[in-house]
Amino acid sequence: MDSLTDAPEPVPPAPTPNKAAAPAKATRDPEGTRARIMAAATEEFARYGLGGARIDRIAEQAGTNKRMLYYHVGNKEELYLAVLEGAYAHIRATERTLNLEMLDPPDAIARLIEFTWQYFIDHPEFMALLNTENLHRAELLKTSAHVQSMHSPFVQMIADVLARGVELGVFRAGVDAVQLYISIAGLSYFYLSNVHTLSVIFGRDLLAEPAREERLAHMVELVLKALRP
Repeated sequence: MDSLTDAPEPVPPAPTPNKAAAPAKATRDPEGTRARIMAAATEEFARYGLGGARIDRIAEQAGTNKRMLYYHVGNKEELYLAVLEGAYAHIRATERTLNLEMLDPPDAIARLIEFTWQYFIDHPEFMALLNTENLHRAELLKTSAHVQSMHSPFVQMIADVLARGVELGVFRAGVDAVQLYISIAGLSYFYLSNVHTLSVIFGRDLLAEPAREERLAHMVELVLKALRP
């Protein structure tokens, strides 16, 4: 299935944790080094979780050394938090390209469902990171000074769509924007995070294209019916 959005806007880098003393020979490309570290760390944490991830592997994959890694991103926990913040920043920045305010309310909600579904398919590392952090009861995410503020505009965007829908008489009043998004994300997240066991249990290939198209159509219909007056 093709991506449902244009290329995402450039995402500002996650805030840099406290740095150790600079190495004697500073890198000539600090932004490139940090980007390579973040990419390698995202892959490592998504695959092995916080406990299983190894700084040695991240540094090797990024083409640097541990000393330089610590200088750019701090210790393992700080790096993991930066990866989490970067993952959230990316999906929120990409959602801003949907221009939901330009669409009729039902089309805007359908667009958000389609985007969320496709984003989870295209970014399994995002789901893996969420799984890891939930296993740790969001202990590190709680220390983030940025994650809540980056979600506020997104919630307001959904609330504005709902308000327009109520004004036009196509949505019922009283729907909470946060609850609606949790439902939308949950419909995609549960299916995709359990797709292998569900495929065995029900004797269907739930990742096959027809099954994915059927699931998306079902989610859109389900949510829009729930919003009707």
